[in-house]
Amino acid sequence: MLSRTADHLYWMARYTERAENTVRMLDVSYRMSLLPRNNGSHDDGWGAILAISELTEAFARTGRPLTPRDVIEFVVLDRNNLSSVWNCLRAARENAHAVRGTLTAEMWETTNATWLEIRDMTPEKLQATDLGEFFEWVKFRSHLLRGVTFGTMLHDDAFQFVRLGTFLERADNTARLLDVKYHSLLPQNESPTSTTDYYQWGALLRSVSAFETYRHVYRDVITPYKVAELLILNDAMPRSLHSCVDAVNDILGQIANLHSAEAARQAGELHATLHYGRMDDIFDTGLHPWLERFLERINRLGDRIGDNFLVPVAA
Repeated sequence: MLSRTADHLYWMARYTERAENTVRMLDVSYRMSLLPRNNGSHDDGWGAILAISELTEAFARTGRPLTPRDVIEFVVLDRNNLSSVWNCLRAARENAHAVRGTLTAEMWETTNATWLEIRDMTPEKLQATDLGEFFEWVKFRSHLLRGVTFGTMLHDDAFQFVRLGTFLERADNTARLLDVKYHSLLPQNESPTSTTDYYQWGALLRSVSAFETYRHVYRDVITPYKVAELLILNDAMPRSLHSCVDAVNDILGQIANLHSAEAARQAGELHATLHYGRMDDIFDTGLHPWLERFLERINRLGDRIGDNFLVPVAA
C-alpha cells in the first residue's frame, strides 16, 4: 500500500492512543491527590505527569505554578503543547480526514465526532466539568474507535497499520507510567516484594484497567513486585509490554517488505527479551535502567518502522 496512506493510518491510531493514555495518567494522579499521602507532597504526582510525557521544561516555560488545575489545563487543552489531549485528537482527525476513503463510515464518524465535541472546550468549560467523567469520555471515544475499526474495517494491510500505531504507542506509554509511578510510590528502603499502600497501588492499576486483572491473576495483596510483573511480562494482560510487543512483532511479519528486515529483527529481539525475561533479573538490573533501555529500544523500533514503511520525515 502507499506509504502516505500507511503513514496517516499509523499516526491516526498513535494520536488516539496517546490521548487515551494521557487521560489515564491524569486520572491516576487525580485519584491519588484525593487520598492521604504518607510520603512526599501532593505536588509530586503532578510533576510526575509532566515527567512521564517529557513536558517538564515546556510547562516551566509557561510560568504556571505546579498545581492540579494548571497541569490538567496544560496537558489537556494547551494549544501550544503538541502532546495535549486537544492536539492529539485534532491530529487524529486530520490524519483520518486525509485517508477518509480508506476508512469505513463508522471510523470516520467516530473520529470526527470526537474532535467536534472537544474542539470548543475551554479551561472554563473544563473546570465546570466533572474531571472523572471527562477522563472516562476520552477513554470511551478511544475504545469506540478501536471497536468500530476491528468490527468494520477490512483486515488488510491498512488495518494492520492502525494496529501497529496503537500497540507501539501503548507500549511506550505503559513503560513511562510504570517507570515514574513505581518509584514515586515505593517508599525508600522498602523491598520490591513488600506490601505498600493498597489504595495508591490500586489507583495505578486502575489507570491501565488492570485492577480486576491483578486480583484475578494473583488473588493476593497488591505488591510493587507483582504490579511490575503484570505490566511488563504478562502476555495475557492487554496493556503489558509483553502483550504490546507480541502484537508489533506479529504485525511486522504480516506487512513485511523488501526493506523491513531490520525492523523485524529489532522487534523479534525485543519480543525475545520479554518472552524469556524474569522479574528477578529485571530487578537485579534495576527497574528504572531496564525501563529506560526498553523505551530507547521501542523508540528506535518506531524510527525504523518510519524509515521502512512511512513517509520520510523532512530534514
